[in-house]
Amino acid sequence: MISPLAYIHPEAKIGENVEIGPFVFIDKNVVIGDNNTIMPNANILYGSRIGNGNTIFPGAVIGAIPQDLKFRGEETTAEIGDNNTIRENVTINRGTAAKGKTVVGNNNLLMEGVHVAHDAIIGNGCIIGNSTKMAGEIIIDDNAIISGGVLMHQFCRVGGYVMIQGGSRFSKDIPPYIIAGREPIAYAGINIVGLRRRGFSNELIENIHNTYRIIYQSGMNVTDALEQVRKEVPASKEIEYIISFIENSQRGIIR
Repeated sequence: MISPLAYIHPEAKIGENVEIGPFVFIDKNVVIGDNNTIMPNANILYGSRIGNGNTIFPGAVIGAIPQDLKFRGEETTAEIGDNNTIRENVTINRGTAAKGKTVVGNNNLLMEGVHVAHDAIIGNGCIIGNSTKMAGEIIIDDNAIISGGVLMHQFCRVGGYVMIQGGSRFSKDIPPYIIAGREPIAYAGINIVGLRRRGFSNELIENIHNTYRIIYQSGMNVTDALEQVRKEVPASKEIEYIISFIENSQRGIIR
């Protein structure tokens, strides 16, 4: 299962049933779990932590030092969960002193050429399109779909269950359950198809729609709009997620 043409540092820890192709480089201070497939010419560098059942395609680089001039060689990690597909030439940098780690959760698809910068946190069940670039300390919540060629500014957060149009660029937060697109990027409705596919009821989808109608179309400022949402829209964990996401936004939300 391990090619004799691969290089594996003697201090690296490799789990069971791991397939490692020719010309793979695995550095010291690396931990790789069970049932992973690492294809030829992938590089798993110092500080990488990889769970179980992942497939890593040729040319991927995991655990390279941050592209951050403040980095001083501190001990940090790049942590990959389980059952991820990491396609060709994906780069996932390890963390800095800011958070200490970069995290990719479980069941994600990172398509060719995706870049995940230092201290980023990607949740579970996300799809990240070809050549999308994520700057440092971003957060992507579960089940987000980000199309190809998207540029994401540092410190931004993307909510769960969103769909972001290909080629978009943004420097503000994108709240959950919506479609974001156009140029410049803006709210373009809720992600009805995605929510139905995920089993959201028609009633809940309507409540989410009414929440964003108040936030984006009432003419109120954000604080007053959220108060109106609390008064008009039946409470649920999904509606509370929207409210808390917006209230805790550090960069403000797209309009």
